[in-house]
Formats: sequence, structure tokens, C-alpha cells
Amino acid sequence: MSELLELGAIELSDGVDRGDFTYVDIMEACLDRVDAVNAEVNAIVSLRDRETLLKEAKAAAMQPKASKLHGLPIAVKDLLETKGIRTTHGSPVFADYLPEKDALAARRMREAGLIFIGKTNTPEFGLGSHSYNPVHGVTRNPYNLERTAGGSSGGAAAALATRMIPVADGSDMMGSLRNPAAWCNVYGLRPTFGLVTDDPIGELFLHPLATLGPMARSIDDLALLLDVLSGPQAGNPFCLPQQSSFLTALGTPCEKAKIGWLGDWNGHYQIEGDILEVSENGLKTFEALGHSVEPLQLEFDPKALWMSWVRLRNFAVASRLRPVYENKEWRAKLKPEAIYEIEAGLALSGNEIAEASLVRSQWFAYLAELYGTYDAIVLPSAQVMPFDAERHWPDEINGQQMTTYHQWMEIVIPASLVGLPALNLPAGFSTTGLPVGFQLIGARASDAKLLRLGKAYHEATLWPQKNPSGLIST
Repeated sequence: MSELLELGAIELSDGVDRGDFTYVDIMEACLDRVDAVNAEVNAIVSLRDRETLLKEAKAAAMQPKASKLHGLPIAVKDLLETKGIRTTHGSPVFADYLPEKDALAARRMREAGLIFIGKTNTPEFGLGSHSYNPVHGVTRNPYNLERTAGGSSGGAAAALATRMIPVADGSDMMGSLRNPAAWCNVYGLRPTFGLVTDDPIGELFLHPLATLGPMARSIDDLALLLDVLSGPQAGNPFCLPQQSSFLTALGTPCEKAKIGWLGDWNGHYQIEGDILEVSENGLKTFEALGHSVEPLQLEFDPKALWMSWVRLRNFAVASRLRPVYENKEWRAKLKPEAIYEIEAGLALSGNEIAEASLVRSQWFAYLAELYGTYDAIVLPSAQVMPFDAERHWPDEINGQQMTTYHQWMEIVIPASLVGLPALNLPAGFSTTGLPVGFQLIGARASDAKLLRLGKAYHEATLWPQKNPSGLIST
């Protein structure tokens, strides 16, 4: 494998500036890497023509440098529309869809000078934390090809872990950034809702649950991509004002923090194997850095959060996919989980939605008070280890049956439900040799603080660099 591919985005950018190598060198190394390992992991799909990409890399050197990401390769998540590049949403309904324009985040990445080599695989319409679909197949975990890479940003995480790309975009509704990042030993940030905005299409006020965000193998690279993705959009009612550079903010010393460890929330979450133990060992790094970590007891009913989440997610998915469902030909192509979400959402009454939204509001207020005492709270990023890639989803944990196709990921909803920033940090490895991660959850708009904590942790651990997958030697 080319030594270039071990470098992060900032290191690559600086190397080009020094004349150590060129954008063409980087692109050739990237495409050679895709040729070497992508057939095994199936992370990158709709790969563009090599000759065209090399011409674009050569042209990048002749253009003014738009950002530190200028001229670098990236594969865009297959849920994000990209002009002239097939965007399937993981669905046979859109198997041959070529968008006529970029979505906002894709447009911002192009404007930053990134070169789109293709897309990263995702489950159908992003539903489920396992990246498989009838269009592109299954994405496999670089640490064990018989296991899943997670989802819905599984292709992005696996591409990062195998060094096919230096940074990746992802999205997160129910852990879609955090779960695959944890399972592939990389970083993923679900930013504060409204920090990374999308095009103002469709209904904008009633059900904000999902957000786009960055993924990388270092916190500096994560902040660099966040600088590109973030920013207000006039037509979006929930967007935050323009923020200062997150990369620049990493130059400020990390303040001492008080961190609350929620664990399995007094047994509410069923958690497999040694995930809790590995996470707790990871938290010792924060203590060694001078931060305070203590067990956290919350006086709030997690069952109420689950009720709220299921209803609001049903409502959101039904609103988004109803046009597909109402087309009988398209409906026949939808996977059962999509049908479940849509029909459950359409069956909800106004009072049921209002009740769910009330719990959500109460949870936000409760946490706002809690963050007067704590700087962050921590939960594992997933309740199970990466499971068999041929399995659709875990139907039980520790003998307890799951009531839905996504309940095994219930542990991510405390942040998702109220739009709080959550950063997956690699915690180490289980006794099975697979990666484990935990989510560092901050108060609203505390993204810069989380990233500073994450950078100190990264520099003390270097998990993505010290423990790459066996495929790295390929």
C-alpha cells in the first residue's frame, strides 16, 4: 500500500504545498487502493472512470486552492445527491438515477475542491444500521469480512478504515455516523442539529431528527471537513448562525471537563459481551488527561424516550417516503422495514405525535439543566458487536427480543431525539478482535468543546493509526 494513504487530509494537503507529491499521485494511490481492496469490503459504489479522475486531479493543481481539502479524493454517501453521478439511495426505485444538481452539502464539498470518485454504500433509504441493499449488495467490516461495517454510513466508515479515502461525509438519524465509526475504528461526529444544513425541500418544521456530518481518522481532519459542511442556509428554519472555524478552535487548549458515564442506564439497555468494559477502559484515558469521569444516574424514564423516538421516526420516514409508497410499482420494491416505518407513521394520530413531541421537549429541558453540571455524558456507540453480514438485523440481545428492526440501536437516541452533538471515539478492541467505540455527547452547540476533548483523546490513543485492519497490509 502506498505510504500516501496513511496520511490524513491535512498532511496530504501540506505535502502538496511542499512539493513532496502531487494531486495526481494522491489520486493514483487512492484508485490503486480501491482496486486492491474494494471488491472485498464493497464500500465504494458507482466508481467513476480512472482517466477522468486523473484529469480532474491534474486540473486541480492548475486552480486556486479553495481549501485544505482541495484536490483530494472523496466518495460521497449514496443518500446525498450528486450532479451527474448515480445516486441510488440504496433502492431499486432509484437504481439508475442521475441527479441534475448537487445537494447543498455536495455542492459545498465541490466548492472546497474535493474530487468525487464515486459514492459510499448505504442501506435502502438509510434505514437500518447495516449497509446492504439490492442495488449494490453488502458492505463488509474491514476487521472481519464476515461481519457488517454498520450503517447507514457503513460504506463511508469502511472506506476510511481501509485508507481508500482520507475523509468522508456521513449522515446520522439513529446512529448512522456513530455506529459504523465505532465498528470500523474511526471518528464520526453527529453535529448539533442545524449546524450542517440541507436544501430547503419539503416540510421543514415538524420532524428534525437527521443531520449530515463528517467522518475521519483524526479529529483535525474531522474538524476540517466540518468547516466545509457547516454553515447557514437562508431557507432552513433551524440552521445555526455562521460558526468560527472548528479546525482553528482545536488550537485552543482543552479545558478540564466533567464527564458522566451512563453505561447501560441502570440495566435498561441490553449490551453485548465486553462492550461496557472496553468503553470504561477507554474512559480511563480522559482521567489520565486530568478530566473527571463519574457514574451518572438520570431521573428520566428511558422507556418514554423510546416511545417518543419510535413515533417521531415513523412520522418522519412516512412523510419523506410517502410518494414512493403511494406508487404501487415502487412500493413493491421497498424493503419490509421501509413499509413498516411508512405504515406506522401514516397510522399515527395528531395526539400521538404531540405526546411524543412533549416527551422530546421534556428531555431537552432535563438535559439543558444537567449540562449545567456536566460537560459531556457518555454511552457506548452500539449495544452489540458487528454481526454476521448476511443477517438483516439483530432480533435479540442477551436473550431479550427486540420489538423493532432498530431497537438494538436504542442507545443512540438520547442524543438523536433532541439534536445534540455526539462524537464517536474509538475505545479499543473486544476480546473478539473487533473495534468498540463510545459516544461523547455534549450540550447544544458545544461541538467545538467536544472536538477539543476528542483531539486530546486521539493524541493519547491513536487507535485508527495504531490498530488498522488486516486489510491495510494488502
